[in-house]
Amino acid sequence: MSKVISQPNKQPMFSPEHGVYVVLFGSFLSGTALAQHWTVATTLAFFAAFLGFQAEYPWEMQVKQRKSLKPRFLFWGSLYSLGAAGIALWLYFQAPVLLWIYLGAIAALIVDLTGTWFKARKSIANELVTFAAVCLCAPFAYAATTGTLSLTAMGLWLLNTCYFSSSIFSVKLRKPKTNALLPGILYHAIAAVIVTGLYLLGGLSLATALAFSLALLKFGLIAGRKEWYCNAPIQTVAILETSFALGFIAIVALSVLPAHLPV
Repeated sequence: MSKVISQPNKQPMFSPEHGVYVVLFGSFLSGTALAQHWTVATTLAFFAAFLGFQAEYPWEMQVKQRKSLKPRFLFWGSLYSLGAAGIALWLYFQAPVLLWIYLGAIAALIVDLTGTWFKARKSIANELVTFAAVCLCAPFAYAATTGTLSLTAMGLWLLNTCYFSSSIFSVKLRKPKTNALLPGILYHAIAAVIVTGLYLLGGLSLATALAFSLALLKFGLIAGRKEWYCNAPIQTVAILETSFALGFIAIVALSVLPAHLPV
């Protein structure tokens, strides 16, 4: 029999994953830059993405409770989900192509909650899915603004996913059980091939694709000073990751903008 607490705590719940906020905002900005406009639909898409991201946290916390239902988690999970779903539905009627992005986000949420249930949320596979889901903000912003999807919009999704997922392998170097360099080396090699393929297929310009070189530079610096990195304060690691991420976002956003924005 599930144990239910009678009164929910109405104190707002916000995701403590601060690094993911950078991923969300950066990916959304890149998609908006590609669209070259900011409309009412763009603003609504931003709120939908933010609410959808916030919804994941209380549902994750609820799943961790197993047999105990927590009204606070249910309340905020439902509130964020309904807000995101309501906006998403309105945007869908304006741009039906958004359905594919919604299906991807829902699938990622199911994978994430399943990983939480089986205590595998911090596995590399699960974290890759999470980053890929958040990076859907790029084509989401583009499609909501323009009503269409393009090869470049999907290329930005893959590029953002490849770049931001690289932090998984650098951060795991700080943990004794996952401090081997080989997984990170293999990941960055595969990601570089993917980004190169996107450029050759016309999905990314050369300037945009070269933004991924920051991920290679960052991992190379960390690998070269592994002992320092593994023992550095978490604040130092956060500054390092954020600084490179902001540089990446700036390069990508500027590279997809035209010389003159349309009036």
